[in-house]
Amino acid sequence: MNKRFLLIVLLILGTAFWGISFPVTKMAMGAVSQSTFLFYRFLLATIVLTVVLARQMKKITRKNIAEGITLSIPLTLGIYFQTLGIRHTAASQCAFVAGTSVIIIPVLKLLLHRRTVDLKIWLAATIALAGLFVISIKDGMYVSIGDLYTIIGAFGFAIYLIRVEKYSTAGNIVPTIVPMFLTCTLIMCCIALADHTATWIPKNQGFWTGIIYCALFSTAYMYTVSNIAQRYISAEKVAIIYLFEPVFAAIAAVLLLGEALSWRMLIGGALIFAGTLISEIKLKPQQAN
Repeated sequence: MNKRFLLIVLLILGTAFWGISFPVTKMAMGAVSQSTFLFYRFLLATIVLTVVLARQMKKITRKNIAEGITLSIPLTLGIYFQTLGIRHTAASQCAFVAGTSVIIIPVLKLLLHRRTVDLKIWLAATIALAGLFVISIKDGMYVSIGDLYTIIGAFGFAIYLIRVEKYSTAGNIVPTIVPMFLTCTLIMCCIALADHTATWIPKNQGFWTGIIYCALFSTAYMYTVSNIAQRYISAEKVAIIYLFEPVFAAIAAVLLLGEALSWRMLIGGALIFAGTLISEIKLKPQQAN
């Protein structure tokens, strides 16, 4: 089995972990503040990765630390607002809305790097936004606060993925992983200390189970694999694989939380899925006869 194929399999497995983490997070938090939940999640992930990547720790340079800090800011932003979204909306719906980050990426590349964007990207963005409209706009023409938080988080993830693509193509990105999660931990610690609703030692057993699952599988495992994969697999291919996440999330939400999948969510999710696929299709120019 070649390295590229193995990474694709590991990424698909990771999207299953990500998808399951939506209902797991919703169950784990309950009435507990998301700031302490995320602090413990990042802290455990940092400890585990420090042990697992002990050899890489010896190779860390100032450049790796700087890159890790740069990556941690949009990543923390993305996860924090996505977690807020999970608190205020259905876990399955949150996962579908979070998928719009794949459409946001080319738009940000155009604005930040002045790269021309193909017509198919604008078509894909329009279709995906239509899907987001179907899912998010409720009776009375308003967007729920949960969807708004998730959309903000999607922008954070988009910026994070663009920077990972930049750093991974320039060299070995593995030494940046521990500094990245350590910075995420420190950021969330500061937010938790300023949060008057923070509960530092929740008595809910499900809270700690959720921390262990999210820290090990949807944080330490998935972000390490995805960062490594972007050195061997194009960002477009990685983005396609990420589309499995809302599918797994919807299935997990039905099984674990008993959520019902409405026709609005299915139709909107299908439009987002279709828009994302269109954005990644590579059209080959026709050869002249």
